[in-house]
Amino acid sequence: MHRLEGPFYDDLTVGTVLPQLPPTTITDADNTAYRAIIGDESRPTADRALYQRMSGSDAALANPGLVLQLSIGLSTSATRHAIANLFYRGVLLARPVELGETITTTTTVLGMADSRPKGDLNRGKVLLGIETTGTNGPIASYQRCALLPARGDAPGFSDDVGSADSAPAPDYASAIPQAWDLSELPEITMAVGDTFTDPMRDHIDQAPGFARMTFNQAMVHRDSSKSAYGKRLVYGGHVIALAQASMTRALPGMATMLGWGRCNHVAPAFEGDTLSFTHTLESAEPAGNGQILTLLTKGSRVDDEGETELLDWQSVIYHR
Repeated sequence: MHRLEGPFYDDLTVGTVLPQLPPTTITDADNTAYRAIIGDESRPTADRALYQRMSGSDAALANPGLVLQLSIGLSTSATRHAIANLFYRGVLLARPVELGETITTTTTVLGMADSRPKGDLNRGKVLLGIETTGTNGPIASYQRCALLPARGDAPGFSDDVGSADSAPAPDYASAIPQAWDLSELPEITMAVGDTFTDPMRDHIDQAPGFARMTFNQAMVHRDSSKSAYGKRLVYGGHVIALAQASMTRALPGMATMLGWGRCNHVAPAFEGDTLSFTHTLESAEPAGNGQILTLLTKGSRVDDEGETELLDWQSVIYHR
C-alpha cells in the first residue's frame, strides 16, 4: 500500500508515529496569504516596526494563528481519511515564531477507541499527540482527536480518549515573552465576565486554498465525494482562524496567542457559510508586562433558519 492510500483506523496502533510532511519555512508571503484569507488584524504581525520596538528583534513576527494552523496541517498525514476532527485540547504555543524559521511536526497515536458503526462502515476515534519544533527549538504541543473509517472489521480498541476538557491545562505563563514592551498596544476595554458579539459577520471562502497552504491532507476538504454531506467539508481550523481574526478586532491589544484550553467542533462548516462570533472574557491575570486572558469564543453559522453553533473554543492570549 502506498503511504498516500492510508492510514485508515485499522492501520494504526498506539505508538504509531506518522510519516512527516515537509518541513516548512514560514515567510512573509505566508503571513500575507493568511491575512488575505482570514482577515486577522494582529498588530505585531501586521506592523513590523511595532513588533521590532516591542521585542527588540530586527526580524518580523509570524502570525501565531498561522503557526498553529501550519502545525495542524503538518499533522494530517494521520487524518487523510478523516470523517471529522472532534476536538483539540491542551494547546500550548511555547514561544513566538519569527519569519524565516523552519518548522517540523511529529504526530504520534496516543489512544484508540472503536465507535459505533454507521451502516456497514466501521469507525474509530484516534487520539493524536502533536509536537512542533523549529530551527530555534520547541514551538507547539497539543492533542487532537479524529474520527477515522476502518477498512474492514473494527479492531476492538477501547482506550479512554477523553474529551476536550479532560487534559490538564498547560503552563501558559511559561510561554510569555517576558522582555516584550506592550506599551504601544491598546489597553483592554473588557472586564472579566463581559461578553462581546462582533458586529461584523464574516463568510468562509478560499477554503481549499487554505487547506493547501497549510498542507492539510484530509480528503473531505478537497473532494466532495469523500464527504458524507455531498459537498466539501471546511477544515475546522479555518473556522478557528476566523474566530481569532474576530478576537483581534475585539481585543486589539492582543500581543500573541499562548494556546487553547480546548476546542470543540460542534457542527460542520461549509464554503459560503456566514459566521458570527461572540467572545466572553473568563479570566485576566497579570503576567510579565501585560496579562494572561482566557476567553470563551462561540462561533455560529447564520442563515435563513437562524443560528447554528459550530465552534466552542477556549483560548488563552497575552494582552497589554
